[in-house]
Amino acid sequence: MSYQEISFDSGDLNCVGWFFKASGKSCGPCVILAHGFCGVKEARLDAYARQFADAGYHALVFDYRHFGGSPGSPRQLLDIKKQQQDWHAAITYARSLPEVDPDRIVLWGTSFSGGHVVEAAVKDGGIAAVISQAPHMNGIATAMAAGPVQGIRLGLAAVYDLIRSWTGFSPFYIPAFGKPGQLAAMTAPGEFEASRKLFPEDMPVDEFDESVAAQVFLAVPFFNPGRLASGLYVPWLVQVAEADQTTPPAAAIKAARNAPRAELITYPLGHFDVYVAPHFTQTISDQLEFLNRHLG
Repeated sequence: MSYQEISFDSGDLNCVGWFFKASGKSCGPCVILAHGFCGVKEARLDAYARQFADAGYHALVFDYRHFGGSPGSPRQLLDIKKQQQDWHAAITYARSLPEVDPDRIVLWGTSFSGGHVVEAAVKDGGIAAVISQAPHMNGIATAMAAGPVQGIRLGLAAVYDLIRSWTGFSPFYIPAFGKPGQLAAMTAPGEFEASRKLFPEDMPVDEFDESVAAQVFLAVPFFNPGRLASGLYVPWLVQVAEADQTTPPAAAIKAARNAPRAELITYPLGHFDVYVAPHFTQTISDQLEFLNRHLG
């Protein structure tokens, strides 16, 4: 299935993305998707979007400002407030499309964006449903999962990067993925190897910048979207990877239990297993079953 390249304003820049139109739908529901920590749309978001479109749901995929195909300088700057603005801009844009029913917008997030969609839905007030896959829900829990030594190293890197930005120097970048013991955002055993599977075989991973400006690690402990769960009154599918060493499952389970209309599904998998074969089939099937019940 082909897609249309799209662009919409967010702040003083714009976000670029793809729009997958569901065949035979003149005005139907739309799923909006964006990736997690440092992720870009090419890292398997098209696989989800195509499944949604084949099932009768339009799908809009976008890159945050400063990442992927979207502009923004410096590059790889993960600003939580800006990314929230991007979500609201995407929602506004989707509602403006003639193919989209503005009252049936679904927000889909994974990992870090699995938390973004909760906050965006609560603030918007008019979202039809939300899907959070292996989601970040509690900043302290995520920071502690890295361990105290790694936490100190990331904190020092963040301070150094912040000082550089204050004094006009370029950002201090660290890799998004690394092996245990390396200075990187995600270093749980096996996660680096698993993350390689997110990219198409015919697309070299080194085409994508998988680094991040380190200052974000001063903000992550304070990003706690799970605190808003009790105010999320729309259907919310929470898919938790029980062996997740990147976004602790307990925080997501607690958030789901606090939400009025949450539906919790757990899988005996690691953080990245839910994205790829053979487990992707179950992951997306559960998402489609959820959507069909609530929007079909």
